[in-house]
Amino acid sequence: MKPFFILFIFISASLGLKAQHYTPTAANLAARKEFQDMKFGMFIHWGAFSVLSDGEWVMNNKNIKVEDYKRLKDIFNPTAFNAEKWVSAAKSAGMKYITFVTRHHDGFSNWDTKQSDWKITETPYGKDVVAQLAKECKKQGIKLFLYYSLLDWSRDDYAYSTGKTGQGTGRTKKGNWDDYISFMKAQLTELLTNYGEIGGIWFDGHWDQLDNDYDKSLKSKVDWHYDEIYSLIHKLQPQCLVGNNHHLSPIEGEDFQLFEKDLPGLNTTGFGGASVSQLPLETCETMNNTWGFNITDRKYKTVKQLIHYLVNDAGRDANFLLNVGPMPNGVIQPENVDTLAKVGEWVKRHGSTIYGTRGNIIDVQDWGLVTGKDKALYAHVIHKIAKTFITLPKLKQKVVSASLMENGAKLKFKQTKDETIVYLDGVTMDDIDTIIELKIK
Repeated sequence: MKPFFILFIFISASLGLKAQHYTPTAANLAARKEFQDMKFGMFIHWGAFSVLSDGEWVMNNKNIKVEDYKRLKDIFNPTAFNAEKWVSAAKSAGMKYITFVTRHHDGFSNWDTKQSDWKITETPYGKDVVAQLAKECKKQGIKLFLYYSLLDWSRDDYAYSTGKTGQGTGRTKKGNWDDYISFMKAQLTELLTNYGEIGGIWFDGHWDQLDNDYDKSLKSKVDWHYDEIYSLIHKLQPQCLVGNNHHLSPIEGEDFQLFEKDLPGLNTTGFGGASVSQLPLETCETMNNTWGFNITDRKYKTVKQLIHYLVNDAGRDANFLLNVGPMPNGVIQPENVDTLAKVGEWVKRHGSTIYGTRGNIIDVQDWGLVTGKDKALYAHVIHKIAKTFITLPKLKQKVVSASLMENGAKLKFKQTKDETIVYLDGVTMDDIDTIIELKIK
């Protein structure tokens, strides 16, 4: 073997990743393109944890014991939940898909699973939320993706080595890891069998076991059985995309690459440093600072910040998945709904420069980014410029005209082999985004 290949096998084994032989189907490849074209989606973090109004990590952060935490099952009663309003809020923002948390790290299932009684249909509410959401998404033409946590702070069979998190939840019994894998496969089978076509499965929690040994004496790493799990998903729904928020470079069997609270190629969080792959890309981000409902978190991002995030993602050839954390009663906060509607107003006017485009046409510039599709490029000037022109270095395409998207006004430009200069004399710059359309051969 070549040294690099040996190193790859060693690294894969140390992370609990098995080599696979995965060839995506034609339906899967078409779904990847559709995913890239959609560009904008809504993330929804919601479940039993919402009752405590302190974010989705409250069980871990407060070291709440399993027996105490599960009392939430008798309290969670989101009588104001309305799938139509959730999906309509996403649609009004210009979002094309929803990624819904079916089960977070506390293990609570938001559907009528037959694998556990720690589920929403055992609460006073008693209804299957995934079923309602799937029906409404289909009705309104929104693609549904499902988030699924790999880790579980409530089950004994996950706790054979506890993991980095959830160590204060009072579990002392060590269950069988293979039982836990079987449990997950059974739940995923339900989700991919009972709710119609699913756009993708969004995994999270792999990082919880990175430093843990399955067997201390053998020094072998945790085996997540991804070969079995990913194969199961692609067998049940070949078009269904698989993504994993493991903060690593994608492994075989995955169909898109995730970046949490970081644009592709950046690492402001400390865990976003994975190299950018050739797979479809997605950044997920919060509207304030937390994913699940937090009654004290009022650090809301502005409409301008969120539009810039969308543009920054599109210019880097990535999707933007923007999160909401509905309140315990099932209502999305009015502040979030209002912001989404205002973002939607911008997207309604300028969505043609985002939807269906591709990025990385030129490097990110100090003035902004470029998106493009068909015979047009779109220069998004989202930062203040000191001069009355912008420069696009090393643009490969031949430009035949330049104009403002806002009013169609023609702009002067000059193109050489090294740079393309677009002159903005007399142009009133938009406070959010001045978009210049460049027609190309």
